[in-house]
Amino acid sequence: MAFLMNQMLGDKLKSFTGGGGEGNDKAGAEGKETAESKGMSREEFEEYQKQMVEEKIQRDKDFATKKAERANLRVALRDKYRLPDSTQDTALVEMAGDDIDVPEELAKMVDEDEEEEEANDSFLNRLQNLDMDTLKTKAQSTMTEMKQNAEEKCTLM
Repeated sequence: MAFLMNQMLGDKLKSFTGGGGEGNDKAGAEGKETAESKGMSREEFEEYQKQMVEEKIQRDKDFATKKAERANLRVALRDKYRLPDSTQDTALVEMAGDDIDVPEELAKMVDEDEEEEEANDSFLNRLQNLDMDTLKTKAQSTMTEMKQNAEEKCTLM
């Protein structure tokens, strides 16, 4: 408890009372923080450093998770819209493993878009699902049929 109070109020009290000349002596001779520069005992300073390292590890872990979630969403969108894959996103997803999901807010947005597209069943969706080979053969047969009809009716051809 004393550690917390010292952390929160120490600098403010020092500045209020004049600081005692320690204001410029924040770092040790090597440029590193020391227990004396922070105004705490050795045990408190070790605990403080341990907490700082744990917080940094947790921040890095959270950042990596968010980054992998975003990459996973980009991969899903690329699959949905049949865009080329990104090796960087694929690598991020593989490094994160199978435990990474799309963030809830983003998943809701994608689901809403999918529902909207299904309801509209737009021309582009029909065009994407259309079999081009059958369309081509149908067009060619129609053209040959029209040519034959024209040849039969036209005496000049």
